Amino acid sequence: MNELELLGPRGHGLACGTAVLKACAEDFQVDEVLDIPLAGEGEHLWLWVEKRGLNTEDAARRIARAAGVPLRMISYAGLKDRQALTRQWFSLHLPGQADPDLSAAEGPSLGILKQVRHKRKLQRGAHSANGFTLRLTQLVADRDALARRLQAIAAQGVPNYYGLQRFGHGGGNVLEARRFAASKALPPQRNIRSRLLSAARSYLFNQSLAERVSAGTWNQALPGDLLAFTDSRSFFPAGEAECQDPRLGILDLHPTGPLWGEGDSAAGGDQQVLERRLANAERDLVAWLAEAGMAHERRILRLPIGGLTWHYPEPDILQLEFVLPAGCFATVLVRELVDLLPAGQTDNPCVF
Repeated sequence: MNELELLGPRGHGLACGTAVLKACAEDFQVDEVLDIPLAGEGEHLWLWVEKRGLNTEDAARRIARAAGVPLRMISYAGLKDRQALTRQWFSLHLPGQADPDLSAAEGPSLGILKQVRHKRKLQRGAHSANGFTLRLTQLVADRDALARRLQAIAAQGVPNYYGLQRFGHGGGNVLEARRFAASKALPPQRNIRSRLLSAARSYLFNQSLAERVSAGTWNQALPGDLLAFTDSRSFFPAGEAECQDPRLGILDLHPTGPLWGEGDSAAGGDQQVLERRLANAERDLVAWLAEAGMAHERRILRLPIGGLTWHYPEPDILQLEFVLPAGCFATVLVRELVDLLPAGQTDNPCVF
């Protein structure tokens, strides 16, 4: 499966040029934003961790080994890229125990920046946002065209596709999900089951969003849409009055698309027609998600880009800084700017 099949058309037109992303880990930096005041006491030890070239699950295993606790005692809010320099929170459940010596977990790829006690464990999805600093290197593009595109993105957002990394190499996760759906079976391993269900649901959402992008309606509310605020999981139907809500214009309120599961969609109008058509075309996947017990949810179609700034530290390097809501993909913003060229990873840090 190629990129267009897995995502869909761009929202802002053809790419402005080409570049490389992640020539080294420092080109893709992520800082988790967690709006939780920590008590300074309690049976949970929270860690602010910087990792490089290491995925979140591997980092959790290293921390568990160093602390001498089972992996199930380690919690984190979200998964962060391996080929990146990321800073995120972990928590360890240590009832009646002193702070362990975690130095064995540290090294060139992992550092513990802060330790704080708290009364509760860190829950999945607890972070409110992620802050990004990206460097596009080997850039070949017209700066004026890029400036216009970036200004449009700041004002209008981008289509809120799930990124390619959700689907595996060549869409392998989607293809594997189709095989299980056709046989009406679920993978016995919990981690594989979760990965394939997530990939299938994300793929179907992207197909729904791609239809709206093709129609030019991804960034506007239509009667019958279900609307949601940027940071809310609740939604409400749009009538004529709701389609004129000024909060749509300031990128606070958005139309949504389906995350398929049990239950019927409450969408009406053209969105209802679109969802029914896609559900009929993907009967096996839709039924598989419902039978697996996934709840029918919604995801905003438009992704607002918070605090977007940019500059050129070198003539062929574009540096971007911005904030995205949790669960959204920085790569879909980059896709609206340039076509990415392949780059080999290196173990040597870049000069930032």
